[in-house]
Amino acid sequence: MKKIGVLFGKERSFPEAFVDRVNSKQVPGIVAEPVRIDKVVQGESSGYAVIIDRISQDVPFYRAFLKNAAVSGTAVINNPFWWSADEKFFNNALAVKIGVPVPKTVILPSRDHPDDTTNDSFSNLAYPLDWKGIFDYVGFPAYMKPFAGGGWKNVYRLESMEDFFEKHAETGQLVMLLQEEIVFEKYYRCYCIGGKHVRIMPYEPRNPHHLRYVASFDTSAEEYKMMEEIVLRINHFLGYDFNTVELAMRDGVPYAIDFCNPAPDADIRSVGQENFDWVVETAANYAIERAQNHKDGLDNLTWGEYIKRSAAKTPLA
Repeated sequence: MKKIGVLFGKERSFPEAFVDRVNSKQVPGIVAEPVRIDKVVQGESSGYAVIIDRISQDVPFYRAFLKNAAVSGTAVINNPFWWSADEKFFNNALAVKIGVPVPKTVILPSRDHPDDTTNDSFSNLAYPLDWKGIFDYVGFPAYMKPFAGGGWKNVYRLESMEDFFEKHAETGQLVMLLQEEIVFEKYYRCYCIGGKHVRIMPYEPRNPHHLRYVASFDTSAEEYKMMEEIVLRINHFLGYDFNTVELAMRDGVPYAIDFCNPAPDADIRSVGQENFDWVVETAANYAIERAQNHKDGLDNLTWGEYIKRSAAKTPLA
């Protein structure tokens, strides 16, 4: 029997519907359930052929459990080794290299020293930074946000240099990105599952959270095709099995704004019934596919083109 598990926190609608949908298909030799952990022993199998990870970004113990499961043969969705290494600034740098339009972005050292460091810890860091060069490159208005954060926490819209220094003083030990504002005509949030299934959803980030998917834009077939190609390209290079990409359309060009969402919102109350039904059905089918292709004791993870081409020493573009 191949078991598919879902590892989750306080969310309920997606994990419960996912388990029910997999089991309702009655695929011989496959069953789904919430993951149960009563002990974690090094190098021992988790007992699951596939695990959908919805929570390890917030629980280090779960991330360690998933790495142990993966090295013992579980197909973890998403790859916990890559997820541990990933962050938004690297993603933007990779996007530049693979021809995906992104806002002009720089990374900034934390305003306050990290714990257990002093001025002497930063011998290689210029003081002051080239603020004029940074501001000339990014421009204003701009957005400042954590380089590894999510969920619209600690995000600032900045109007000027003075505004920047005032807000940056509030960020403590967070490492921040300063990013060009893309004044968009249309905005989309796009699910990508299995590196092949894409759902492009009109999205309005300026609405209250529960109304952001209540949006509608006049979108041509050509624009849909262009966005789908960008979404697939990003996920092929990152190697994510389950992710969302946010695209802001300016002057006919879709800019990738946020594309590091490996545990994306899938709550029926926010995404709406149609999007919820799609993500449950598609995730269930993909998890079954991965379970059927699972090979005991082997590496069953997805590795992206960046890792594969780097190992083979072949160009990214």
